Amino acid sequence: MIIRISLLLILASLPVFLLMELLLRLAVPGLPGALTLLGTAMLVSAFAVLIIAGLLGVFKIIVHSALDYFSSKQRVQRRLWFVQARQDQVKRLFYFKARQIKYFNELSRKRLLKLNTRKHIRSLSKAIDKDLLSIKAKLPGTTYQQLQQDHARYRSRQDVEALLTLQQKISTLV
Repeated sequence: MIIRISLLLILASLPVFLLMELLLRLAVPGLPGALTLLGTAMLVSAFAVLIIAGLLGVFKIIVHSALDYFSSKQRVQRRLWFVQARQDQVKRLFYFKARQIKYFNELSRKRLLKLNTRKHIRSLSKAIDKDLLSIKAKLPGTTYQQLQQDHARYRSRQDVEALLTLQQKISTLV
């Protein structure tokens, strides 16, 4: 509606300007000046109506948006989004904390397993030394030397299976 009024004012000012031009050519004194003021006033008022209507529309949209933003429905919706985002953040944090705990537990398990294996190898090596010393008199020198060399080699390689087979071999020799 406001746009129609502005367009009608603009369209009405055009014949006024045409009439002013005609009166200027006819050399009618005084009337073209008044028509110029009338046409200019019509154009300015048309643009003023458009600008005021635009500003009022923008103000109306701003007020409506502000009221909508602060409405209880929107506050509840924003709160819900905040809670959902927080839950997602907590889920991600829980996942990564769980992975971190699993990682450190696995490292600790491997370290303990390595220590246990070393302890087991040490005790197995002592048992083999003891067995070798107990059967030293019953074995030929070369066989005893060979068993000792095998024992030293397996112990330096940390080879538990080879040490176990060596211990079984020594127990069968007795």
